[in-house]
Amino acid sequence: MLVTDLDSRLTELYDEMVTLRRHFHQHPELSFEERETPRTIAAYLRDLGLDVREHVGGNGVVARIHGGEGPTIAFRADFDALPIQDLKDVPYRSKVNGSMHACGHDAHTATLLVLAKALTEIDLPGDVVLIHQFAEELAPGGAKPMIEDGCLDGVDYIYGSHIWTPLPYGTIGVKTGPIMAAADRFELTVKGKGGHGAIPQHTVDAVMVGTNIVSQLQQVISRRIDPLEPAVLTVGTFVAGQAFNVIADEAKLSGTVRTFTPETQTRIIAEMERTITHICSASEAHYELDYIRGYPAVINHPIETDHVRRSAARVVGTDGVIEMSPLMVGEDFAYYMQHVPGSFFFTGAGNPEVGAVFPHHHPRFDVDERAMLHTARVLMQAAFETWNAPKKED
Repeated sequence: MLVTDLDSRLTELYDEMVTLRRHFHQHPELSFEERETPRTIAAYLRDLGLDVREHVGGNGVVARIHGGEGPTIAFRADFDALPIQDLKDVPYRSKVNGSMHACGHDAHTATLLVLAKALTEIDLPGDVVLIHQFAEELAPGGAKPMIEDGCLDGVDYIYGSHIWTPLPYGTIGVKTGPIMAAADRFELTVKGKGGHGAIPQHTVDAVMVGTNIVSQLQQVISRRIDPLEPAVLTVGTFVAGQAFNVIADEAKLSGTVRTFTPETQTRIIAEMERTITHICSASEAHYELDYIRGYPAVINHPIETDHVRRSAARVVGTDGVIEMSPLMVGEDFAYYMQHVPGSFFFTGAGNPEVGAVFPHHHPRFDVDERAMLHTARVLMQAAFETWNAPKKED
């Protein structure tokens, strides 16, 4: 079977892809709580005659399609859902109260399963490893434990994609280098001295100290970080006080930091510590800062991204290939590319005609399901681009 025949075969399997996606959409499972989803994935892959490993790193599933002597290429799809109530009025709406696939992982899973089915029907130049990953949505995520449990053993290259409603259906978003940010979080406790609201001179007002910290932390980005280095520092929560006439003795803040380089990340951490220390010292307050490094930045490798770029042009046409700006959202696909070269791209799935107009993590999120075919075809083409590329000199 030629690549063109494989493309036709994917078209024939589209209805099966949609059926699978809607099944997963109706039965979402949250990060680290996935049970039935990996069982369904494993059963489907076994029906294709593949050797399947379950419980990889926890709830992950890995299978291998054996091919020729060429490089081994991995494809990854995540399958966890989000704690969001599905408010769509569609027949395939989530049946699980308070949980839904609001980020497209159901589509990722269905795409990779059907692509696997098509690939098992041809002779491949090299092996293909199918990585079905749990818990992408919740750090520390599923990628690291799956890697530690051997999901990349023998893998030479890896490709992945995210279905993406901000891009219109019929487009593919690509970028060489940083495409998604490192996603960290922090938790800060400010400790003052409480007292009566009418006698502030005998207190250390944790609310006042905390608000000063919130204000001054914004200057870390605007005045301490190179403006040519994208970075975000957001304070998302501020909890303090229990009564209107009592000065709070404690304030709890939390937030997120997004960066693209370790150098910028390290600088921000140091500047946060310096800023908080000085404000608390001047106010006679104390603090505890817990900075949690999350997923690293997703850095696409040049050669593999060129493979994706050419593949995308074949699938959606040159005009449909979008050179993306970096996104400040995070993804633990980054860990895979710290071990093997690869590329991560975005598949446009926005379409007002089918209600695919809401952002990711929205209770009415949906996708143009035809985008799944684009993902499958780009992955397939990128694999053959990789197999057909000139061999590197030793």
